[in-house]
Order: sequence, then structure tokens, then C-alpha cells
Amino acid sequence: MKAMRIRQPASLDNLRIEAAEAPPPGPGEIKVRIRAASLNFRDNLVVNGFFPVTDGLIPLSDGAGEVMAVGAGVTEFREGDAVVSTFHPKWLDGHMEKSELNNAPGGPADGFACEEATRPATHFTRAPKGLSFAESATLTCAGVTAWRAVVTDGQVKPGANVLVLGTGGVSLFALQFAKAAGATVIATSSSADKLARLKALGADHVINYRETEKWGEAVVALTGGIGVDHVIEVGGPHTLPQSIVAARTGAHLAIIGAVGGFDIDNIPFAITQAKRLKLQGVTVGSRRDQIEMVRAIEANGIRPVVDRSFPLDQMADAFRLLQSGDFFGKICIDI
Repeated sequence: MKAMRIRQPASLDNLRIEAAEAPPPGPGEIKVRIRAASLNFRDNLVVNGFFPVTDGLIPLSDGAGEVMAVGAGVTEFREGDAVVSTFHPKWLDGHMEKSELNNAPGGPADGFACEEATRPATHFTRAPKGLSFAESATLTCAGVTAWRAVVTDGQVKPGANVLVLGTGGVSLFALQFAKAAGATVIATSSSADKLARLKALGADHVINYRETEKWGEAVVALTGGIGVDHVIEVGGPHTLPQSIVAARTGAHLAIIGAVGGFDIDNIPFAITQAKRLKLQGVTVGSRRDQIEMVRAIEANGIRPVVDRSFPLDQMADAFRLLQSGDFFGKICIDI
């Protein structure tokens, strides 16, 4: 088979298509023909050397495909089943220590920028019925992260006000999951075109954060002076102060990423304390979260938003698009 590997020093120029082999499945394993993968912010850090990985690592944490063969003792899957990879293969359910989350595909373990993969069956769940392989491949990281933020941790209820930032994969999934839960969603972007697309996807209110510098105050105004119950915070230190302004007393803030950069780190302590805010970090989620998310996607007819797809040998170009920010939703790889 073919696989994309990262050669050191890691950079987009050192991504190489090479021959590889996926062995037959042993007991408890399945062999999967990978049909699609998707890109995440962390994948960009891996391929550009910000997260050190071994020479020759196969990148990309998210993969979807069909079962080619089933090893002894596997009863959950059969040949031909459509499956999706999990981000934390060891985290099956419940509580998991950070120190045990040490084998995520795409770094430090091999990922899914390859044609075939043989892994333990628990490293996958079934894919939602009716989705394309590319759509399913968006679920592993962005989908489960949003599910964890909105449902598992946030426990968003009908009538709640939810703020989502930007138009990346996590934010769009969070918008869709929050709407399915009966919430009112406020969304931000710096692009008029993207704001219109957010409205079409179900956002009740949109704010252009370039035109409205104090967008936290604008969020409060949209909620009758109260603030939002939940914030899906993906921007990091650059957006967190305004997210805290936007939050209602006792609100839940899901701390997910730092797409705006890490060059500042200043939490408004006084207002955080005064509002009794709950800041909860999210590091994707468990296999159980993914199983429950798949059921919810099917029940609500949710379709992941795919911006565009690239062939495996043009993966560097896909990462350049990711770095540009000129996309809406997820960028995928056809395999």
C-alpha cells in the first residue's frame, strides 16, 4: 500500500509518499481500507515540527473507511462495515488520566494518511449511516471535541444560549449539536460570507468580530443583558477575555484550542471569580462519546461541513489551505 510519511526535519516539504504494509488482523484486530482522512489544527503542528514525532510517522488522527478483514474474537464489526477511527484509543469510557492518553494516531502513534490500517477493533467505532467517507472522517477529533464540549461536559439544555467562535470544524459541529439540543446559538466570524453561511447552518445571531471589537458586550446585549450559558472557546488567550465578558454568571466555558496563538496568556481573574465561571478543558473525548455522537448525528440528520478534499499526494497543499484560514468547515483527504 501507499502511505504518507513525515521525514525529519518535519515540514511540508518533507512529506513523502512511500510504500508501507498493513499486516493481516490478529486476535481482537480489524484491517481497514482507509478511504478518507481530515486535517486538524494539531495535525498542522505535527507536520511542521511543533510536536516532535519519530522519523517516518504516518500523520493524521482522523480516518474513515471500510473493514477489509476481521481478526479472531471480534464481534462488533464485520467485513464491509463503514468505520471511523477514535482519537484516544485507550480512552474507552469514564475518567482517564492525562498520562494514559499517550497513543493518539497521527502523533505519537501512526495515523491514517495511508491506504490500509490494522488496529485493535476498539480503535474504531461504526460510522453514521448515510455519510460519505469524507464526512465521516471529520468526526474523530472535531466532532467528538464539540460533542464533549456541548453534551458530555456542557449538558446544554433547550433554551440555553451558546456562543461559538469562528467557522472551523469544532465550532460548526458545536453549532449543529447545540441547535439539536434546542439552544439559541450566537456565532462569530470576520467574514460577511462566512457569517451568512453560519446563519444558513442554523445560527440565530452572528457577530463580525473585526467590525465589533468588544464583541463580548455585543453577545451580552443579544441575550438581554445576561450573557451566554456556554462558550465554545477555540481561540485561546486572544479571545478568552471577550468570551469571559460574554459569559453569564455561572456559565460553562469549554477551553478547546488556541487558533489565535499562545503569545499572550492573561485571564481576567477578577471577572472570572465574580461571575463564578466554570472553565473546563476539552481534549477530544472517549470512545463512548463517539458512539453516542454517531447515534445523535443519525437521529438528527446532521451533515458534517466539508470545505474541500485533496488527493493523498497533494496533502501539503491541503495543509497550506488550512494555514491560510480561507476555508469553512473541514478539509479532507481522499485516499
